[in-house]
Amino acid sequence: MSFVIREAEPKDAAAILRLIRALAEYEKMLDDVLTDEALIGSTLFGEKRKAFCDIAEVADEPVGYAIWMYSYSTFSGRYGIYLEDLFVRREHRGAGIGKALLRGLARRCVAEGLGRLDWAVLDWNDPSIGFYRSLGAKPSEGWTNFGLRGDALAALGSGKV
Repeated sequence: MSFVIREAEPKDAAAILRLIRALAEYEKMLDDVLTDEALIGSTLFGEKRKAFCDIAEVADEPVGYAIWMYSYSTFSGRYGIYLEDLFVRREHRGAGIGKALLRGLARRCVAEGLGRLDWAVLDWNDPSIGFYRSLGAKPSEGWTNFGLRGDALAALGSGKV
């Protein structure tokens, strides 16, 4: 199967939303998707963009994507990349598309002198965990991800906590 990896463009916002929804369905989190095409357009392609997207296409049809942003390590004093989403439609898995998306990010890290490429994976997602391990990735032992969202984020931000 022949495919192309390219930087996403504003015209891709609808396709990116469809892929995000497909990922959310796979992860059993479809009800958590709050974004829409306009928001994707402004956040990924607007003036104040802080995240980036690479698209995988087969016959000019988007079949996968990687959304990423720069991170920073205080210990190494170097930037890195944090991969927010990596997704390839089920019918296109096994063709090297996911690996090509990750390889592109790894190349960017090397070319820009970045120190690392990080991401999180759901603990039940054995196929993805196996795929990442096959590339030489290792889990960050001893670390647990935390986050603030919704009411808890608002409460801390407003000083109520």
